[in-house]
Amino acid sequence: MKNLANLLRPKTLEDFIGQKHIIGPDSPLIQVIAQGSFPHAFFYGPAGSGKTTLARLIAQQLQNPFLAFNATHFKLEDLRLALKPYQNTLIKPIVFIDEIHRLSKTQQEFLLPIMEDQTAIILGASTQNPFYTLTGAIRSRALLFEFLPLSFQELETILQKALKLYPCELCDDARKYLITSSGGDGRAMLNLLDIASHSQDTPIELRTLQALRPVSLNDGSSDDDTHYNLISAMIKSIRGSDENAAVYYLARLICAGENPEFIARRLVILASEDIGNANPNALNLATSTMLSVAKIGYPEARIILSQCVIYLACSPKSNTAYQAINAAIDSIHQGEILNIPPHLLPHSKDYLYPHDFGGWVRQKYLQKPLTFITHSHKAFEKTLYEWLQKIKGGKGGK
Repeated sequence: MKNLANLLRPKTLEDFIGQKHIIGPDSPLIQVIAQGSFPHAFFYGPAGSGKTTLARLIAQQLQNPFLAFNATHFKLEDLRLALKPYQNTLIKPIVFIDEIHRLSKTQQEFLLPIMEDQTAIILGASTQNPFYTLTGAIRSRALLFEFLPLSFQELETILQKALKLYPCELCDDARKYLITSSGGDGRAMLNLLDIASHSQDTPIELRTLQALRPVSLNDGSSDDDTHYNLISAMIKSIRGSDENAAVYYLARLICAGENPEFIARRLVILASEDIGNANPNALNLATSTMLSVAKIGYPEARIILSQCVIYLACSPKSNTAYQAINAAIDSIHQGEILNIPPHLLPHSKDYLYPHDFGGWVRQKYLQKPLTFITHSHKAFEKTLYEWLQKIKGGKGGK
């Protein structure tokens, strides 16, 4: 194996492909690097999007020592020893920690004085959102940059470079599958090409790639029109209650090797956006589907997906929840920022506890009346409305 991913790793920032929103020609970070500095930062996003590569290129551009660690086997003593030669010097090393979301709270706290004193630049990479995995203290001392999956065009550029360096023939449909099935992961694309190039195929055929990667790595990030068109057609067929069309497009997605977890996630969104409280169990089933297909995978996952698609297509439809939250958010963006009534604040003695009044008591919850929800009489939503009226004695609340 040639390990194309390492061989094609860019040598300069100018060669770096992707993440133009972070490191594009006009980005503020490029200007910061040009001035010989860089802030503490955490890069997060999907695998193969260039997080580690960019960290190394930044260190190279700044001409700073690069100290690489992986949080899966990170030891504080190792970091202490690595930083010791730079104590009492003007040299500021870059400490790069991959999989930084795996650091314990104690390990994260150890980084705080290093970040505060600027004795080293801390860079971290993670496939998980640092808002949920890193402490507030460490986040407040760093910038957070979200990496996006590489686009179809960016993967095409990388592939062209690979084929120039190590020429091999690819059928057109194989070339397209190589890109679209990689889910925006440049490393995964190059690894598949590397393995396929050792097969007996000349040129490399689609069937060879599908045998090596029967299921797409896609997570909805591909720019391939077919991918988007099929998922769109399936969602719109479910929304339109055409169960046969919905199952057909599901079958097309499955036959194309679409990631079952991606399909399931889209079904969860639809269950809330387009069905909502007209049939609350739709969200439960869609969520169970998402968990099930993640554990089981193809081929059996096709049955679970089919069950969910049929159920959602046959369910009554309502977008009340979708419209309500959008209306509420719009009002806030338009400046509707109300003070919380004093009796709703913690420890208020004026709050009326509804259970002391048989389950409901009239009191003000908003500084002024606002209405975001238009109650429908569709399926179970009618029951919810009737419950609400019964709770309030048909008088309506403030």
